[in-house]
Amino acid sequence: MPEMRFTIRWPDGEREQCYSPSLVVKDYLTPGESYALADFLARIREALSIASARVAARYGFSCSRAMAQLARLEAAGRAYAPHPEARVAVEAFEE
Repeated sequence: MPEMRFTIRWPDGEREQCYSPSLVVKDYLTPGESYALADFLARIREALSIASARVAARYGFSCSRAMAQLARLEAAGRAYAPHPEARVAVEAFEE
């Protein structure tokens, strides 16, 4: 399975490199775009869940690394939740 990394920028300007075991993230996020926090989290939750399911279909077990990445993004996102204008930018994909 082709894995990928993608770089995001949180509302405070902090950059984070993220991981997906599948290229499905490309179907949900676009480099150069920014998303309202809730929209970003919904998109990445869907993408990483699909990616993990693809791993499970192929290897018989879900991808714990994808689920850990999702947990990390959701935890970080909670810090910005009180700010309705918070946006997350997708800076780049790396395959």
